[in-house]
Amino acid sequence: MPRITPLPSHKATADIQAAFDAHVADYPGSRITNMKATLGRSLLSFQVYMQWYPLYEEVKKIVGNRLAYLYAHAISESANCPLCTTFFRRIIIDNGERPEDLVLTSHEQAVIDFGSAIAQNKGEIPDELYLPISERYADEQIVVLVAFAGQMIATNVFNNVLNVTIDEYLFPYLPLTQENHNG
Repeated sequence: MPRITPLPSHKATADIQAAFDAHVADYPGSRITNMKATLGRSLLSFQVYMQWYPLYEEVKKIVGNRLAYLYAHAISESANCPLCTTFFRRIIIDNGERPEDLVLTSHEQAVIDFGSAIAQNKGEIPDELYLPISERYADEQIVVLVAFAGQMIATNVFNNVLNVTIDEYLFPYLPLTQENHNG
C-alpha cells in the first residue's frame, strides 16, 4: 500500500498538468506512472526527478542503449527497488533477453559492477571497480555515469520510502518470485 497516493488527474493543478503534458510530449512513449503522479504532488519535485531523462540520454550516448538500461537495472536491483527493477526488466525482456541470463562482455560486466557497487556501497567504490571505468571513459563521461547513478538511486529511494505501487502495465515483467505488486 502506498504511503502517499498518486495525484489523481482530476486534482492536478494547471501547472502540474502542464508539466505532465510537457513530459509526455518531450519523451514519446512515456506516461504518467504511479511514481510520476506521486511526484506530481510537488511541481518542483516532479521537475527535479524528471531530469533523470536527459541524464539517461547522455548515458546512452556514452555506453549505448543496451548498456545504459543494463546499468540502470543493476543500480535499481542493487538498491532493492522493486518498481525500478521491474521497469528495467521490461526493457530487457522487450529487447529479447532474460534479465537472469544475460550474456555480457567483460567491459559490460565492469560497467554493471560499477553501477551495482555505487548503489550497494553508498558510493564507496573500490579501485578495482573504478579503474576499468577510468581507463575507458573520459572524466566528463564518468561524471555523467556517476551523476546518473545518483539520480537513479534517488528515484529508487523515492519509490521505496513511499511504497509507490508498481504500475499494472509492469505486472507481466515481475520476477516469478515477486510476492506482491507494491514497490
